[in-house]
Amino acid sequence: MARDVEEYTEFVAARSGALLRTAWLLTGGDEGAGEDLLQEAFAELFVRWNKIDEPAARETYVRRILVRSATRRWRNRARLAEHPTDQLPDLAIGGQGDQIVQGMDVWDMSEAQIADTLGCSRGTVKSHASRALQTLERNLRGTIYVPVDLGAEEDASPEGH
Repeated sequence: MARDVEEYTEFVAARSGALLRTAWLLTGGDEGAGEDLLQEAFAELFVRWNKIDEPAARETYVRRILVRSATRRWRNRARLAEHPTDQLPDLAIGGQGDQIVQGMDVWDMSEAQIADTLGCSRGTVKSHASRALQTLERNLRGTIYVPVDLGAEEDASPEGH
């Protein structure tokens, strides 16, 4: 395995310049995007390195990865259809303003009301909320934030009476 990693490292060192130029061209001259594209291609190559028997086929394989990845990026960019403008729109595009307000109103709703609003079951609401709280608690572990049991009453008196 060490020999394979050594061969991979030598290949990357020897071919990075030429492959970076290809990636740069595929990204329309965006140097950062070209570097990202090449890094992703090298990562994918590393995973399959031992399966490519012919050393000469390795560069061809990386170039195919670059073209496929660049094509995916173009398609995703076209799907997003972002159109930069100098001014922000006054209203949410596509009438989403009501949905945003509904999202904020969820805090004051019961599980049944949330399920009805979202068009899903009460169990779905409960399971998603439970997973979200678990993830939040896991992510806050080791920070200055301490989870508080919102269902428990806190004793405000200093003596604990």
